[in-house]
Amino acid sequence: MSRIRSERTGPELELLAALRRAGLRPVLHNKRLPGRPDFSFSKIRLAVFLDGCFWHGCPAHYRSPRSNRRFWRLKLDGNRRRDRRARRRLNHFGWRTMTVRECAVKARLKKATARIIRRTRPLQCL
Repeated sequence: MSRIRSERTGPELELLAALRRAGLRPVLHNKRLPGRPDFSFSKIRLAVFLDGCFWHGCPAHYRSPRSNRRFWRLKLDGNRRRDRRARRRLNHFGWRTMTVRECAVKARLKKATARIIRRTRPLQCL
């Protein structure tokens, strides 16, 4: 498990490249923000978390390991609690948050990128 990376993963680099092609320049893993979001846009106070399907229990793709099931259940529950706590703290400080799943980046990169771009644009006045 020591070789499992938490930063600069394949899906993260793909999404970062797509965001940069769209003209966005997010800050990566901002240590000053609760939960260290994968991407943050400080001017508009938007934090984006890129959740791995295994580590965050994606309902469509998570498969429980066959051994040590109790450990993994507790581990994922702890991850989810930590995620909720970080999002609540960010919201308390006036930040908007959004989550993008690893599977969404792998299957539909353009759609995942478009979701983030929509959230970075100012609201249109009618």
